[in-house]
Amino acid sequence: MFDTVCKFLVETFSADFATWLLGAPIALTELSPAELSLEPIRADALILLQSPDTILHLEFQARPDPTMAFRMIDYRLRVYRRFPHKAMRQVVIYLTPTQSEAVYQTTFEVPGTRHDFEVVRLWEQPSALFLNQTGLLPLAPLTQTDDPAQLLRQVATEIDTIGDRRTQSNVAASAAILAGLVLDKSLIQQILRRELMQESVIYREIKAEGWQEGLQEGLQEGLQEGRQEGLQEGRQEGRRQEALALVLRLLSRRVGALPEAIRSAVVTLSLAQIESLGEALLEFTDRSDLQTWLAQQQQRQAVIVEQLTTQLATLSPPSVAAVQALSLEQLAELQVALADWADESDFIAWLQAQAETDDSDSLP
Repeated sequence: MFDTVCKFLVETFSADFATWLLGAPIALTELSPAELSLEPIRADALILLQSPDTILHLEFQARPDPTMAFRMIDYRLRVYRRFPHKAMRQVVIYLTPTQSEAVYQTTFEVPGTRHDFEVVRLWEQPSALFLNQTGLLPLAPLTQTDDPAQLLRQVATEIDTIGDRRTQSNVAASAAILAGLVLDKSLIQQILRRELMQESVIYREIKAEGWQEGLQEGLQEGLQEGRQEGLQEGRQEGRRQEALALVLRLLSRRVGALPEAIRSAVVTLSLAQIESLGEALLEFTDRSDLQTWLAQQQQRQAVIVEQLTTQLATLSPPSVAAVQALSLEQLAELQVALADWADESDFIAWLQAQAETDDSDSLP
């Protein structure tokens, strides 16, 4: 998680990092590990940027790594093999305080061979430097301070001055995630606006991947739930598409080519409706049978929606959409069941029971 955020910051704000580490806002472009002659040891932690005459190699670490010195010489040799005429700066940036001697190691040495690299311990760095560069703002709460919460408030103030909304949201989300290394989640929520962070590229990537680490525990749970829902919906849609392809082939053989309007109506059917149509079409003799079946589906839906609205006094749009996704068989079952219902929660419970039944039926 923290590697990913730091990598995003370096690649997005490379000039800010060049100003900090190289002393000048040198234009840098990303160098893919694939351009080296060997596969990387840890591609997720590796950041390589290049200018015409310099390679900048960065490694961000939330905790000490006993293999770090070897990794430094290993990558130095790989880069030399590919770019023998370019200078190379290698910097390991440790994010959180530790008593480990490993964070002070700046040399790899075996008999006859010595290689030096640089180490930055953020908690020893002056905060002012990180408040003056947009791309460095998320790192500021990890720098030298007796009050990281107050420092995060200063970061929030600087973020509010960023004119571009996308940049503002990306920096805010990155700051919140990194601040989680030293501050309580509830305090971070008080200082940084959640709705702004949710607009960021980082937030969307985390949500898409369903990562179990995140801005704070509430967000972690939300992202995990979102991922599980996405997986479930994806499987459901995969089953629907497979069933739809089969039904369309059968319809083509049974009633001939479908006009675009009828085909569009079939394509939008739910999985339950497609499965129901798959059984009904065995009795079709021509296209009019399909049109009649579709019309009956729509008419029955309208009748059930009206009955539910009358009996329950109100029916929300999601519930109406749920009715419109039911098959004729399910609509018949619903019409029997609704006689005992008092409010919409009874309908929702019925839908959940239907979904659980469908899930158990789909198990091998």
